[in-house]
Amino acid sequence: MHLYLHIPFCHQACHYCDFHFSTRLAGKSDLVNALIQEIALQKDYLGTRELTTVYFGGGTPSTLSPSELSRIFEAIHLHFDIQQGAEITLEANPEDLTPEYLKVLKELGVNRLSIGIQSFHAANLTFMNRNHDVVQARKSIQDAQAMGISNISIDLIYGIPSNTLEMLEEDLATAVSTGVQHISAYSLTIEPKTVFGHQLKKGLMQETPEENMSACFEFTHQYLEDNGFTAYETSNFAKDGYESKHNSSYWKQESYLGIGPAAHSFNQNTRQWNIANNAAYVKQITQGNIPAEVELLSPENQINEYIMTQLRTHWGIDLSYLRERFQAIQASFPEEEIASWISKGYAVISGDRLKLVGQGKLIADGLSAEIFVL
Repeated sequence: MHLYLHIPFCHQACHYCDFHFSTRLAGKSDLVNALIQEIALQKDYLGTRELTTVYFGGGTPSTLSPSELSRIFEAIHLHFDIQQGAEITLEANPEDLTPEYLKVLKELGVNRLSIGIQSFHAANLTFMNRNHDVVQARKSIQDAQAMGISNISIDLIYGIPSNTLEMLEEDLATAVSTGVQHISAYSLTIEPKTVFGHQLKKGLMQETPEENMSACFEFTHQYLEDNGFTAYETSNFAKDGYESKHNSSYWKQESYLGIGPAAHSFNQNTRQWNIANNAAYVKQITQGNIPAEVELLSPENQINEYIMTQLRTHWGIDLSYLRERFQAIQASFPEEEIASWISKGYAVISGDRLKLVGQGKLIADGLSAEIFVL
């Protein structure tokens, strides 16, 4: 089972997260206290106390102080049993990963880092309003490796309007040269209520054309696969044996418990999600209530979620399993749609598993929707 802690702390208004406030605002300690209380309140949700992964993410957990991190770990150990060798990940900004902070993380048991590098080009970091520079980006990786943390993932963003394929290749080459084991590469997404969204609306910037995004996607996949990384999910690449166990649990539909504002949980039968408002979250937790909406998953929901998550991975869909699920609800199996994907070169069948290939990976979500049970 898996534990996810959504830590909605950011240094500044961030283009890549849902929360836009400074950790200096009053109430940070209240939120940490609430996280600790929710761990106790939710301890029975999974039906087991044994954890195989723990993941600190969702904002910038590396802005937590050593004492705050220590208190949260104490609460986890109090209410759960963390398996020997469990994957314990913390998302971090490069500028937070000082040697002193890394030492604390190592002592607390963090054995995997996900570092928000985004780019090794100074102009891109400025464009994305990042607080770190290229030197800090490289140094954060080197310092973590020197501290003995040997499982490191970095995030990269492609599709920035002013970028070229040559610049993307330089970013990928630098990433590979650092010796990290995992790379998450995402296209730049512009949401309406972000800084980029406002700039786009005012005509101060332009979106990268879709064909350029597609070229970046294909180039990234080819380059990383040529350099020893497997695209085990549409946006995630790992060296052999270094796939994220925690993130893979989502795609494989394993049970997980989410703690914190806006955190989601899933225990095979229900899905629940906490309210996103921090003040309301803290108030409810302080009163001993779990501030979550709960959805009982229908057989149709479960089939659709399986299709959507599995089709994005290199494991693909188990067709025997899917046929059984369709038969159980007396629905017609989508033979024609799947045959069409294969004829167009979007998918292949290997053994009894359906996997997307080539252009199919680019439109995975759209293809999933074609065979959803409605």
